Amino acid sequence: MDIVIQSGQRTGSVRVPSSKSQAHRALILAALGSKPSSILIDGISKDIEATIACLNAIGADIKVCEGRILVTPVKRGCPGSRLLSCGESGSTLRFMLPIVGALGVEAEFLPEGRLMERPLSPLDQCLRRHGMIIEKTSDRILCSGRLSAGEYELPGDISSQYISGLIMALSIIDGDSTLSVTGEVQSQNYIRMTEDAVLCSGMRFTKEGNTYKIPGGQTPKFPSEFSVEGDYSSASFFLCMGALSERGVTVLGLDPNSSQGDKAVTDILSCFGAIISYSDDGITVKRGSLTGLTIDAAQIPDIIPPLCAVAAVAKGETKVINAGRLRIKESDRLKTTDRMLTALGADVTELQDGLVIKGKPELEGGKVDSSNDHRIAMSAAVAACRCSGSVTVMGSECVAKSYPRFWDDLTLLEMI
Repeated sequence: MDIVIQSGQRTGSVRVPSSKSQAHRALILAALGSKPSSILIDGISKDIEATIACLNAIGADIKVCEGRILVTPVKRGCPGSRLLSCGESGSTLRFMLPIVGALGVEAEFLPEGRLMERPLSPLDQCLRRHGMIIEKTSDRILCSGRLSAGEYELPGDISSQYISGLIMALSIIDGDSTLSVTGEVQSQNYIRMTEDAVLCSGMRFTKEGNTYKIPGGQTPKFPSEFSVEGDYSSASFFLCMGALSERGVTVLGLDPNSSQGDKAVTDILSCFGAIISYSDDGITVKRGSLTGLTIDAAQIPDIIPPLCAVAAVAKGETKVINAGRLRIKESDRLKTTDRMLTALGADVTELQDGLVIKGKPELEGGKVDSSNDHRIAMSAAVAACRCSGSVTVMGSECVAKSYPRFWDDLTLLEMI
């Protein structure tokens, strides 16, 4: 479906959905617990639906009811093979793969879209070394066997989701384990979010450097009532719109003390020259004198596309570095960010590991292909705030992956 976005600055306030990243972790730990939980959540994306479906498939009973997710934990020892439809959610697949191994569940994962092309090694190799049997076909991943306690090792520079999934899984298997994370650890804040969720569930681990010592045989004691905080990843699009608006945009429902790594969007916008202010329930961003800068993408890959839309109209040159992991997202995001902005008249050069963007006073507008990537589609809406003509986004329905109501929320903002 194509959608046409009127060009020009926007102002007003919007309340973004709950954190997808925090919701994945809460659902899994609640489903592995010993008692029912009620999770308060604002908005359920396709990725969260995928995690719910997978947990139900292995024996949980999870229902969505009026802004809450009611979780009855997994019934252990369910016989037979389980079909786990993980959609296009990398988090769901990479978290659930070690979880089914910890439970000894025979499972078939059914990925969709580009997910089968995204890397699974060395996670699958690590799991095989510790008792799982994993076979990949053209359209599914077959798993059996049971994880055993022992010494685990994973690199930290491919996906933090590998590490997060194992931290949760190793806590519930029989026997104590260690998990050593080697090399440079990227997206560290997502790992911290997992650590916080595990500790919130009453489970224990110790950490020395990048090595975890994880006691086995633990059962999560997830809170009976839990509220998922607002999502900085989703908020980044509206905060970036604020950086292009003389009257500013306010995003409601964000926790300024959040452990979400994408909270860094406000610091980066401030470095661009945007004006940031905080209230009890919101963050407001207004346009200042925007100047290009260097953005290190290593810890914040998901917010690079909307920041690039800001860079396209900032004075001078912006460099995005350490961004190689953007190539293994829902699309090759270095390439698709380049194509999206170039289609609107921006000056972008794609590098092997980043982008160089030379700012212009204004973009032209035009037609862009979302490449079925939710973050590219929403970033086009950011760029539209400084275009002379309208912006047409092809495949706009892809936003359902993370932010189903995005286009409706966009209409809540007033055109200046």
